[in-house]
Amino acid sequence: MNKFKVNTKSLLAGPYLVWMIGFTVIPLLMIGWYGLTDREGSFTLANIAAIADADHLEALGLSLLLSLACTIVCLLIAYPLAMILKASGMGKGAFVVFIFILPMWMNSLLRTYAWLNLLDDGGILNQILSALGLPSFSVVGTNLAVVSGMVYNYLPFMVLPLYNVLVKIDENVINAARDLGANSFQVFYKVVLPLSFPGIVSGVTMVFVPSLTTFAVSDLLGARKILLIGNIIEQEFSTASNWNLGSGLSLVLMVFILISMALLDRYDKNGEGTSF
Repeated sequence: MNKFKVNTKSLLAGPYLVWMIGFTVIPLLMIGWYGLTDREGSFTLANIAAIADADHLEALGLSLLLSLACTIVCLLIAYPLAMILKASGMGKGAFVVFIFILPMWMNSLLRTYAWLNLLDDGGILNQILSALGLPSFSVVGTNLAVVSGMVYNYLPFMVLPLYNVLVKIDENVINAARDLGANSFQVFYKVVLPLSFPGIVSGVTMVFVPSLTTFAVSDLLGARKILLIGNIIEQEFSTASNWNLGSGLSLVLMVFILISMALLDRYDKNGEGTSF
């Protein structure tokens, strides 16, 4: 009878496996197929080699530059913020932490439109400045607007891993360092910073990858003047109907994603920065 006994745990994993196969494995296989074939279905590496074209290289370079800027700004903002939240003694269910999680429940496109309404030439901020008799500003259509939109969208993904790691640091370790004569800077540099490194790596990965592949933020806040590699891929799929070239360029971006995942696996083996 034991031979025919059904493993209920395996049955519970069934829906997850169906979801993974249908919405992750099969789409990735399709991207790989289109990226390595031409319109006639013949094998080719031309779609991947197209990243070397001048326009594509320029878009990729700008994407890397803006995503790196977004990641650095998010880290500079999120680390002090996570330390303040930790020092306040608030738990994970505290209202302030909930505020940072709440934007993640909203559609990113809606958040970007909200940011556009703030920064637009006739937006809320310029209306306030005009009412106060102050000069207005024009930001939309610049790299600054795109980076600010990225930071606005992805900042929670940096705050949460950092906060999650910082709250796990034993206060006795910090107190021991102080008892041994370490000043505040030495405590931070030699104790807190190394112990929080898994959260830094996790946060950097969670911000860098989506900001590198984004196209909606640059499309709206860039006023179609800022062309990132994500915009080119989106246009190849939706406008040019060239799925082969779009898939080939996507495979190039997957290399950066795999590198980020490898770094995350190397420096955050226990998932300390991702277990909220």
